[in-house]
Amino acid sequence: MIKTTRLWLNQMVLGLNLCPFSHSVVAQDQVHYGVCSGTKDAQLKQFYVTELQRLLDADEQTIATSLLMFPQGLEAFDDYLDLLDWFQQLLEQAELTEHVQLASFHPKYQFEGVAFEDLSHFTNRSPYPTIHLLRQAQITKALAHVADPEQIFADNIETLNKLGRQKVELLCPWGK
Repeated sequence: MIKTTRLWLNQMVLGLNLCPFSHSVVAQDQVHYGVCSGTKDAQLKQFYVTELQRLLDADEQTIATSLLMFPQGLEAFDDYLDLLDWFQQLLEQAELTEHVQLASFHPKYQFEGVAFEDLSHFTNRSPYPTIHLLRQAQITKALAHVADPEQIFADNIETLNKLGRQKVELLCPWGK
């Protein structure tokens, strides 16, 4: 599972430069990979809380960011979105949004209001339902050097469209 996720990172995220900020943390081995073995709602939530605490307690040089994979129990995208919403609410209630931001990935990721066949969905398609815990301070620091952060997403869509569906699906076969 971690091997597949690393492959996705190397081929899609780094290989296509979908996240220009990820190169250094991957190269410096500062990404923590957490795999949830539970399937029940309480187990999924406890795993998230434990991993969130791990990130907050860790030195930034040891764990800069965390990828939490949920291989069972969140196959349905709507179930995943419901849990993601709970995770975000927990961050807000604990007043941690100034410290941690969530990014979301799923094999069947679909942006609301965007046609099903649109390649833009592949920017957030991963081998397994995944929650990315990002340190807010790192995001702020990285974005200080970017004139137009919204352009990153537009560039990503352009990259995928230039590659075409066949090549994108070869890189991301779980997202077909």
